[in-house]
Amino acid sequence: MTRYGESPETATFSEWLRASSEPDWSAVVGHPFATAIIRGEADMRRYLVQDFQFVDSFTALLGAAVAAAGSFEARVPYGRFLGQIATDEERGYFHRALAALGEDPAAAPAPEPVTAEFRALMDEARSGQDYPVIVAVLCVAEWSYLGWASRAREPLPEGFLHREWIQLHEGPEFRAWVGFLRGELDRLGPGLPADEQARVLDAFRRATVLERRFFDMAARI
Repeated sequence: MTRYGESPETATFSEWLRASSEPDWSAVVGHPFATAIIRGEADMRRYLVQDFQFVDSFTALLGAAVAAAGSFEARVPYGRFLGQIATDEERGYFHRALAALGEDPAAAPAPEPVTAEFRALMDEARSGQDYPVIVAVLCVAEWSYLGWASRAREPLPEGFLHREWIQLHEGPEFRAWVGFLRGELDRLGPGLPADEQARVLDAFRRATVLERRFFDMAARI
């Protein structure tokens, strides 16, 4: 892929990152397991057990974003989203869902290899304190999920396992959150030196590949 600014097809930095992560990006958004969630047909047990293993690393990465962001205005959305994860909105979903599946939310099952690799990427971004890299990893996690969840149409599945998981990753508030993350990349990315742009792209691509592999794991493809 050409450097950012050299391709007329990608108007913004975040669009360039996404286009440069094909075909994995489209494979995530259109993944058969995501389609099964939308249809209310996915077996959520393995998927949610493993996804819950990300919560601590993801929360820590959000905290790193608060610390690394360059202004109060940029810190506020991260703090707000941290609150949503820590309260009943997402944490509560996991506890109810895992209990409904016969799993103990307090248990610590062995992570699948892709789960361990994804946590390692989040921890790497957190410890590096490189703000654009932090945003890139967060943006993949959130934007790709908006991508598949926005494909859902009413009526949503009746079972809360599927319905609420879709609702957590769609709607005006979540779209605004993804828009903020993309906006941060679009604001910072064009002014970065070429080597730093490459570092952000590498993190974005790695996260996208891991999202695809995580769905593959859940579906046992």
